[in-house]
Order: sequence, then C-alpha cells, then structure tokens
Amino acid sequence: MTGPTVEQAITRVHHEEWARVVAGLARRFGDLDVAEEATAEAFVAAAERWPREGVPSNPGGWLATTATRKAIDRLRRESQRDAKHQAARIVYDDTPPEPTGPVEDDRLRLVFTCCHPALALEARVALTLRLLGGLTVPEIARAFLVQETTMARRITRAKAKIKAAHIPYRVPWADDIRDRLAGVLAVVYLVFNEGYLASEGDDPVRVDLTDEAIRLGRLLRTLLPDDGEVAGLLALMLLTDARRPARVSRTGELVTLDEQDRGAWDRTLIAEGNALVRERLEAVAAGGDPPGRYQLQAAINAVHTGAPSARDTDWSTIVALYGRMVLLDPSPIVRLNRAVAVAEVDGPGVGLAEIDRLGEVLDGYHAFHAARADLLRRLGRGGESRAAYDRAIGLAGNPAERAYLTRRRDQLAG
Repeated sequence: MTGPTVEQAITRVHHEEWARVVAGLARRFGDLDVAEEATAEAFVAAAERWPREGVPSNPGGWLATTATRKAIDRLRRESQRDAKHQAARIVYDDTPPEPTGPVEDDRLRLVFTCCHPALALEARVALTLRLLGGLTVPEIARAFLVQETTMARRITRAKAKIKAAHIPYRVPWADDIRDRLAGVLAVVYLVFNEGYLASEGDDPVRVDLTDEAIRLGRLLRTLLPDDGEVAGLLALMLLTDARRPARVSRTGELVTLDEQDRGAWDRTLIAEGNALVRERLEAVAAGGDPPGRYQLQAAINAVHTGAPSARDTDWSTIVALYGRMVLLDPSPIVRLNRAVAVAEVDGPGVGLAEIDRLGEVLDGYHAFHAARADLLRRLGRGGESRAAYDRAIGLAGNPAERAYLTRRRDQLAG
C-alpha cells in the first residue's frame, strides 16, 4: 500500500475508532489521561508501522490491543505498587465486566462521565469533544470562540477534576439521569455540528461525526423515550442531516438553503424527523412540558424541509419560533438567527439593524459577518458588503464556506 493510501487509512480509522478505543480504555483503567494518551500513542505507532507492515485486517482491534499495551506500560512505569499492577492485569481478565448502568455502551458511559455536574458545562462539552469525538484542541477552541491555550487548560483541568473527585465511569441510574441530560445533549449537538460543517481541515463535512452524533442521539432516545428534548435533538439532527447531500457542490462550495436541490434531500430522514416533531407537538398539546430549545430548532427545520421551494418558506412561523427560543436562550447566536429570519419578513434593513446590535460580542464569528454582508448586498451597499465578506472569509475555517463567500464577494458590482 502506498504512502498516501496508508495515510488516508489512518485518517479514516482515526475517525472511526478513536472514540471506541478511548472509551474502552477508560472503562478498563478508570483513568482518562491514561486512556487518551495511550490511544494517541497507538495512532503514532500505526503511523510508524503501517507504511512498512501494511494496514492490518482489523485496524480497530490492532489499535485497541496496542493502546492497551501502551496503557499497561505507562502504569508500570508510573508505579510499582501492587494496586497499579492489579490495574494493569485487568486486561487479561476475560470475565464479563460488572454492569455500569442501564445502557451497555462504552461511548455513552464516557459521555456521562465527561458531563458530570462536578465539572463546569464548558469543560464537560470540551472534554467529551476531545475524548469521544476525537477533535483536536484547535477545533474545539474554534467551536467555543476561545483561544487554543485557554481550551487546552480547560480540558486538562477537567480531567484532573474527574480524577480528584473520583467521578464514576458509568451511565447514571434513572433517579439522576435527567439532571445530567442537558450537558450530554449539548455535547452530542456540538459533535454533530462539527461533523456537519467542519470548522477546519480539507473535508467540509465529516460524516463520521454526524453519524456518531445521530447514533448517540438514538441511544439517548432508547434510554429516555419520553423526554421531549432527547426527541427534539434527534429530530433536529435528522432533519439537518437530510439536507447534507445538497449542502456542498461538486466543486466543493457551500450551497445555501435557498439554492439547494431539494430533490437531493434524504426523504427517509425527513420523514423520521417530522414524525418526532409531530410526536412532540401532540405531547405538548396534551398538557406535556413546553418545548425546549432542541424541539424549537427541530420545528424550525421542519418548516424549512416542508417548503416545496425557498420562496414557499413560512418565515413568519420561523420568526415566531425563534422568538420563543430567545426567551429560553437569549444568546447572541440565537438572536443572530432570529434577525436573519426577520430580514425575510420585514426586509433587509430591519434585519441588519438587529444584527448590528450584536457586533461587539460576535465580531469574531464568521457567520455574523456573512449575514451582514448578504443584507448589505441586498441593500445595495456594495463597499460595506465587500468588507464584511472579507472579514467572514478571513474567519471561516471551512473550505466550502470560504469558497461560497468568496464567490458571493466576487459577484458584487464594482
């Protein structure tokens, strides 16, 4: 196998197996540092050996075995105490593990461990993106709009807190699982978003991450079938992922919702997502809890996917749904999305006025400048639009987005 082909294989296997290997080692050894570093060392070994020896027939098994050996070596180096040797010998015990919660899935256990309430919410999300999603520190920093050094410290502190507080590696039991859910849903959705439009790298879409997030969403749905936000998140991801085939052009450029070929959308995913939205509407109408943010976002996406064409979109309903979201989550990004919808109902000038109020807090966010650029273009303010496009292009990490923004900028008159 040639060098580039081996490199591609390692990249693919990293996407497919990183989470499984880390989660399996975390269960065996109860130490996230050991799990992460041993897994990373196994991938380094693969990069060194596979070009010479060839890609093994079972790459995931090879990596798990190699990472386990690396973990044992590290434990033996760190200490010669009997307790450490006992931990190192766990790998040779073939007896079934003790039950660790209602769902037997290492990755879901890892999510709940990383999302323990002893950790700050930002740390929970960041740690799980690193350990479960396999995202790099720069990718996570971009998602959080913070410096890389800040994010690295956050992740290091979170792992240390888990060790110091003896946080258990298990899925919570029924009596406390709902209190733990908000952080888990945030993790799953951020993993999905990183896959749906990757923040950096040559691939505009990382299907491995979107598929992983949807898989975790389905597991959570199995675990909590009556929870509205679990259903809402799964519906949101399905309705969004249904548009993936039309999201990037053959030339690698982002295709915005209004320009997408709706015939290319995955109707099976849309039907499944719509069924979940209808289920939640019926539950709320029957006196259930009011919809949370994921249910509202799913409903917004259902309006988009239900429109035969962009011109037929019911923007008034979308503005109303975003209005309810602002009451739950008045974050700048939610307000930005509402302002974009307002521009479709009340005109670009009204939308731009709302967006400009967010300038100070969202100046480092590429989508803020992209939205401004489009509204300025529609208002005939070409010079200001060009400057906003330049700023958006400079901040965008995704190649498909950069290509789209560059084309729109270059189409401006003058």
